[in-house]
Amino acid sequence: MTRDEVLKKRKDYIFSCVTHFYSEPLIADHGQAQYLWDVEGRRYLDFFGGILTVGVGHCHPKVSAAIKRQADRLVHSATVYPTAEIVGLAEKLAHITPGRLQKSFFTNSGTEANEAAVLVARMHTGAFDVVALRHGYSGHSHLAKSLTAMAPWRKSGVISVGIAHAVNPYCYRCPLKLTYPGCGVACAEDVEETIRTATSGSIAAFVAEPIQGAGGFITPPPEYFKIVFAIVKKYGGLFIADEVQTGFGRTGQKWFGIEHWEVEPDILTGAKAMANGTPVGLTIARPEVADSFKGSTISTFGGNPITAVAARATIEVIEEERLLENCARVGAYFRRRLEELQQKHPLIGDVRGMGLMQGLELVRDRRSQEPAPEETNELMERCRAHGLLIGKGGLYNNVVRLSPPLNVKESDCDQAIEAMDKAFAEMEAAGRR
Repeated sequence: MTRDEVLKKRKDYIFSCVTHFYSEPLIADHGQAQYLWDVEGRRYLDFFGGILTVGVGHCHPKVSAAIKRQADRLVHSATVYPTAEIVGLAEKLAHITPGRLQKSFFTNSGTEANEAAVLVARMHTGAFDVVALRHGYSGHSHLAKSLTAMAPWRKSGVISVGIAHAVNPYCYRCPLKLTYPGCGVACAEDVEETIRTATSGSIAAFVAEPIQGAGGFITPPPEYFKIVFAIVKKYGGLFIADEVQTGFGRTGQKWFGIEHWEVEPDILTGAKAMANGTPVGLTIARPEVADSFKGSTISTFGGNPITAVAARATIEVIEEERLLENCARVGAYFRRRLEELQQKHPLIGDVRGMGLMQGLELVRDRRSQEPAPEETNELMERCRAHGLLIGKGGLYNNVVRLSPPLNVKESDCDQAIEAMDKAFAEMEAAGRR
């Protein structure tokens, strides 16, 4: 189909709520490694990776080969028939996840993974209340929207009960008007205040992304999760690490983001980069938590053979190509280049993130920190014109989200910096400062 045909059919047959970043939607055609091509043959350096999903690059040959082999062998059997592929993947996950996480439940998305995590936490503890963080994002079901704490993502009309939200560790825009480190990480203590005032006093779980993804790559200080973990345990809850965006090497050096904060979760959820683009959802828990699930259940497509081999192959690529180390090394280099960009362009108010999960918060004035959402949109358009794809997020849609494949090189980062530098310079020449 041509570009115009795709756009017409999209308007006629796709829900209008399905959002697109650009004023003229980019019609993706094919990809290879760090590059994506549109239907008109234009090549782009992809530094958003399908929303942090293409972790080892578009169409990685090992992952694609595993999918092709499995497609000729067995495509589907459902969980009523165990397969070597699903139990082999579960065993591998038990080895790479932190602490005593061991038993997995597979679904099709991060939304479903988070739903399953809350469900089993409630069953295990016998409590109902769940605490999440403001600016967090957990998915698009009713429960997941209820866990989410950003108005643009909560416009469903029906919100689940039993969810309370504590302030988040947003140091750049501290909700308590304090400054780290003199603040004593007071935002962590607010979790206890939330439990004591907005719940029954005992909780089933606390849910948090190690780095808030859609919230704008908000990164907590080093002490934060240790303090919160102790509070959660004090009130009988389980600690759920939502690793849908941070998992599988994205933060560098570690398999999962929460490991940087030296906390061992009771339940961990994953999706996105786990299978390099094949639909997947993971809920993995300590054995005693997993075994407390009451009744029987199935997941028709969860852990299907093709997804299972794609995920296993993705994990093996990360191991064989030493991508945890590459992500840490190249991520540190990229961060330095982004900070250089910040010194040069006043629109960049904050640079944050870990590994190859880096964010730029754009503001119209660094002193007032007034968000710059229109400028963020303009930057994205100009970067696209220079052959670079980037993402955006944050409550105010003013945070540039940068998440290239874990196997990019410093030269790819240089290319991205050059494109952004040109885009910022063009905006400044046009009066955007």
